[in-house]
Amino acid sequence: MKRRDFLIQAGLFSTTAIASVSCDTWVVHSATNKSDRQRLIVILMRGGADGLNIVVPYTEPAYYQARPKIALAKPGQEKGVFDLDGHFGLHPALAPIMPLWQQGNLAFVHAAGSPDPSRSHFDAQFYMEIGIPGNQRISEGWMNRLLGAISNKTPIQAVSLGSTKPRILNGLMPVANIGSGRNADKPISLDRPKVGAAFDRLYSGNDVLSQTYHQGRVARAALMDDFAQEMKMANNGAPSPDVFVGDAQRLGKLMAKDPKIELGFMSLGGWDTHINQGSDRGYLAKSLGSLGKGLAALVQNLGPAYQNTVILVMSEFGRTLRENGNGGTDHGHGNVMWVLGGKVRGGKVYGEWPGLDTAALYEKRDLAVTTDFRDVISDVLAQHLSVNDTQLSKVFPSYVPKQKIALL
Repeated sequence: MKRRDFLIQAGLFSTTAIASVSCDTWVVHSATNKSDRQRLIVILMRGGADGLNIVVPYTEPAYYQARPKIALAKPGQEKGVFDLDGHFGLHPALAPIMPLWQQGNLAFVHAAGSPDPSRSHFDAQFYMEIGIPGNQRISEGWMNRLLGAISNKTPIQAVSLGSTKPRILNGLMPVANIGSGRNADKPISLDRPKVGAAFDRLYSGNDVLSQTYHQGRVARAALMDDFAQEMKMANNGAPSPDVFVGDAQRLGKLMAKDPKIELGFMSLGGWDTHINQGSDRGYLAKSLGSLGKGLAALVQNLGPAYQNTVILVMSEFGRTLRENGNGGTDHGHGNVMWVLGGKVRGGKVYGEWPGLDTAALYEKRDLAVTTDFRDVISDVLAQHLSVNDTQLSKVFPSYVPKQKIALL
């Protein structure tokens, strides 16, 4: 294996950083005692989650007409949704996060999504992660650009949980990546003393690439030390049987313990429900159950840091209004975004609701997009991370937010 590919797999460099490392590098600082550091966590539901069965428009007859098998019952009925505002209801599998709604720090933005019409998982996820729908020439993720835009203000550290570094964090800025589930504390080749020492000698200079290498090494060592301590304390080191719940617990503990970690990213699959989607039970309900438990665990383990944290949950697109012949739904368009955090103005479903009448549907089959996903993210970045217009233009190039949602 070439050393270039080896370092990319180790998570110390991205392909962009190897090819073109700028002089504006990220510096790892020692942990500070600040407990009020603002945090942002992004969770991507890969596969196109069915927003219409997550935040259900239960007052609309068209919803029940189009979904005779998979529609959720109205509030007050057996296995019905939790009433949110008299029009929308929350899937019963998400009971673990209903307290957050009741406390006023969980909100939803419905009919949100990308303006790009693609129904391809690969393309839609790519556009959502780079933040520039329709552009396949750019590989840099918007969260990595965010690091570059605000790194001159405070020491920044971003953490991703998963087997590989996601597109959303790809770019010039170094990012710490740790494994998911049972592989979370699995050593990599670079952790072997002889291999690590050889690469340390290879990158022993003062050039930018060598500095970036050592910064990545320091970040990984610090994270793995934190992780090892937490694993010993939790259930005698036994990992959670539910991968996402376990990962959420670990990320929450890491971010609560280490104030350097300001950005976090996780993703989970299982949302491409073409068959046997179900209503209160089935594939979707099972996935939502894990997500709900994981979010509750994340909030709990963040502890006091939750008050200064915003968690964004999104998916690349929604599903068709009408169920298919296999008891599922197909690739759609508009969806629902979730926003939770200690200072979020929750207890409300935001966004312009277009309705489900045939004339209002996108291509006469899908929920229309009335809120660009970048408007939601831009509002959070501006209000929560104090990102100014100039910095925002670097995060989302050539895009000007069309509406202010005032989530915080």
